[in-house]
Amino acid sequence: MMFWRSLMMEVYKMGNDSFGIVSIISTFIGAVAVIQFGSQLQGSLVPMTILGRIVRDANILEFSPTITALVMAGKIGSNIASEIGTMKVSEQIDALEIMGVNAASYVVLPKIIAALISVPALVTYSMFLANVGGAISCYFSEIVTVDMFIQGLRMDFDPFFITHALTKAFFSAFLIATISAHNGYQTEGGALEVGSASTKAVVQSCISIIFFDYILTQLMLYK
Repeated sequence: MMFWRSLMMEVYKMGNDSFGIVSIISTFIGAVAVIQFGSQLQGSLVPMTILGRIVRDANILEFSPTITALVMAGKIGSNIASEIGTMKVSEQIDALEIMGVNAASYVVLPKIIAALISVPALVTYSMFLANVGGAISCYFSEIVTVDMFIQGLRMDFDPFFITHALTKAFFSAFLIATISAHNGYQTEGGALEVGSASTKAVVQSCISIIFFDYILTQLMLYK
């Protein structure tokens, strides 16, 4: 019962508390993508309906899974590292182990599972909202009409792109949770070391996300 309660609390903290920032970033990613790609297509012989397809694929394949993961690394990665680090330096971890509680499964496991649930869900939401942001940008910038943009969104859609994006999301979630928990567990000293552990967790998580982003893209898309 305690495990499930802790898991639900972690899912709420990671998912609900990140909802706002992911919404804002995703909307503007889609809006900016329309302006940037649209400016390159204007005056060319390429039909402007292709803009919707380009923005859709860019959002699904790269922008939403990668940028959302980097944002989550900064938000929940530092939180996990500082929370576990504080428990370590205040000897709460040692107290749990003395009482016979498996501290790793009690403290860390709910955070890892919660990240595996929350990050892919937020990435899926980000993919949808980025395309909505693109449509809003079309309405205000008048690069193409909204109807032409939506026509491009529906053009030659490959469902495998969703699989690719969610695979990257699961890998990113696992990397964020495990790297941050490891840095928190390795904390020794006081408040200064807790802050240092949080910084290391964010930096290492971001580097790992970018590295595995390249590896997964090479493995899954290169044919």
